[in-house]
Amino acid sequence: MNRILIVEDEPDISELIESYLRNDGYQVSVAHDGIEAIDLFSEGSYDLVVLDIMIPGIDGYGVCEYIRKHSSVPVMFLSALDDDASVIKGYDRMADDYMTKPFSIGIFLRKVKALLRRGNISSEADGKLYRYRDIVMDPDRMLCSVGNKPVELTAREYELLLLLIKNPGRVYSRGMLLDMLWDYNSLVDERIVDSHIKNIRQKLGGDYIDTVRGRGYRVIQKD
Repeated sequence: MNRILIVEDEPDISELIESYLRNDGYQVSVAHDGIEAIDLFSEGSYDLVVLDIMIPGIDGYGVCEYIRKHSSVPVMFLSALDDDASVIKGYDRMADDYMTKPFSIGIFLRKVKALLRRGNISSEADGKLYRYRDIVMDPDRMLCSVGNKPVELTAREYELLLLLIKNPGRVYSRGMLLDMLWDYNSLVDERIVDSHIKNIRQKLGGDYIDTVRGRGYRVIQKD
């Protein structure tokens, strides 16, 4: 049974989300401020965090930063902040998704299922390692290293990098990546792809991913 942590200070919203998630068979915990959220996350094991931004104590951005320092668990922001700066800031904190209020509960539940499915990446049957230059990826254990140094990637970042490395030189548009990795292309802003690429580049620390102007992304082919 998947465990979900809801971080929401508005009782009506938290109770609504909790009710629907429990009806869908999920195990749910609820935190009403940032400090409680960090305490619950530190004490338990969760498969997804649904996180408001404007919460007491430590705001959602701070909670997400804490989570990312300790885990690659999928994080979805659920916030009334719908301006570009807030959304981009959320993606820059390495969130996997960002949904604005008011929201459709049907779309919310679909996003939850997709994030949980992507958070549990299936293992490669043959235990194959994928190598690209000095990057080594082990899908069985969801490990990545660069020059023998481990690199911590979120589940979505790992999937994105693995897809590019499996197909060196092939250009993937943002729309293609949304279709293949997010499963709900029409519901997600293409900026989430750019944000994930930015985070991967920062973590890898090298010029591994190329932007093909007007087309998309690929891993750079070098001798």
